[in-house]
Amino acid sequence: MNQYDVAIIGSGPGGYVAAIRCAQLGMKTAIIEKYAALGGTCLNVGCIPSKALLDSSHHYEDAVKHFEEHGIDIPGEIKVNLEQMIARKQGVVDQTTKGIEFLMSKNKIDVYHGVGSFKDATHINIAKEDGEETIEAKNAIIATGSKPSSLPFIDIDKERVITSTEALKLKEVPKHLIVIGGGVIGLELGQVYKRLGADVTVVEYMDRIIPGMDSALSKELTKVMKKQKVKFNLSHKVKSVERKGDEVIVKADDKKGKEVTITGDYCLVSVGRKPYTDGLNAEAAGVKLDDRGRVEVNEHLQTNVSNIYAIGDVVKGAMLAHKAEEEGTMVAEILAGQKPHIDYNLIPGVVYTWPEVAAVGKTEEQLKEEGVEYKSGQFPMRALGRARASMDIDGFVKILADKDTDEVLGIHMIGARCADLIAEGVTAMEFRASAEDISRMSHAHPTFAEAVKEAALAATDDRALHV
Repeated sequence: MNQYDVAIIGSGPGGYVAAIRCAQLGMKTAIIEKYAALGGTCLNVGCIPSKALLDSSHHYEDAVKHFEEHGIDIPGEIKVNLEQMIARKQGVVDQTTKGIEFLMSKNKIDVYHGVGSFKDATHINIAKEDGEETIEAKNAIIATGSKPSSLPFIDIDKERVITSTEALKLKEVPKHLIVIGGGVIGLELGQVYKRLGADVTVVEYMDRIIPGMDSALSKELTKVMKKQKVKFNLSHKVKSVERKGDEVIVKADDKKGKEVTITGDYCLVSVGRKPYTDGLNAEAAGVKLDDRGRVEVNEHLQTNVSNIYAIGDVVKGAMLAHKAEEEGTMVAEILAGQKPHIDYNLIPGVVYTWPEVAAVGKTEEQLKEEGVEYKSGQFPMRALGRARASMDIDGFVKILADKDTDEVLGIHMIGARCADLIAEGVTAMEFRASAEDISRMSHAHPTFAEAVKEAALAATDDRALHV
């Protein structure tokens, strides 16, 4: 029987990063993955493939709508080759997962393909295609991730009523894509197919999209996507989804209780994700799950069984790849006797629509609820020379700072390249910067990052320079 210092079940961003860090710290490490490809949801059917399609569809939209204004004439009709677009996406995925295989080999991590389940707290069975194998591990890390949630009355047939997994490999552009759920996944994939020519209707139970983010971001993204001709049915409670041949009929009640019927040819169900522990046999190791199916952990991500830890989507908190990576690193360093920590308030959130949406820290709603006195500074992207040069003028940066100390409490932005710009906000807040600190930093001109400096100036003394 092979013996290890640590075995990780699941090879998503949390799992494979935990494995690398454990190996770097001198531990004999194994990683167990049920699928043939490493990388988990993020690399195979999540973050990476969706961004590949977002980029491809963005290029197409630019060619159709903006090239002529830029002085680029393309003779003939510009057409979508969806098969090639999906093939390119898959190529990106394959290249990325092979990169993870290389990292496992480089760090001398043993990889097992099969379903990992606990025999007891120190032994893990691996059900492989060619039989079963058991390994022994002093410590184990559960990193089994999540899977798409649904509603109890929805029959997901994976053909017309689909999840994000199927939406990444459609064989045709929908005529009318109905998206149930106005969160990150639904909006990103909805925008992909809108750009490619589909009518898109988003049905959201809450009174706004991206409800977990600052309401100003929700409002601005709604406005921009409406300009892009995406339809929104907010405050609508879906009560039935029925497929009739190639047609999908969604019925929902609006906020007044009136029934609304929406008919399309595809329906994307994107109502969030839920922890995935099927087949883990956690009870054999004595590991407790909570009433939502998550693995219960303490502040060190340790379960009630002292040598077993859990990270990523399978524990409480935001279901984000980079959060899982931080947790994987933290557990590895705890096992090595170090004292790492994570500030969960400073884990950024991003929506990869265009314009991109990104945030870190507290929202205005949270500060009001907590009774914190704050000041706000906001700067529009359209006031930037760089934004006008690239025709990306939608959006703004908003900085929230403590009224008395000027310490930055939250940064919220929507606009071009905000997914990258938010790192400046995280850095500033990690070092407990004030709005004035950011306002006095030199930002290259012309850049989108100047909006961060200007928002900080606005928050400091309401003295933004370019508005």
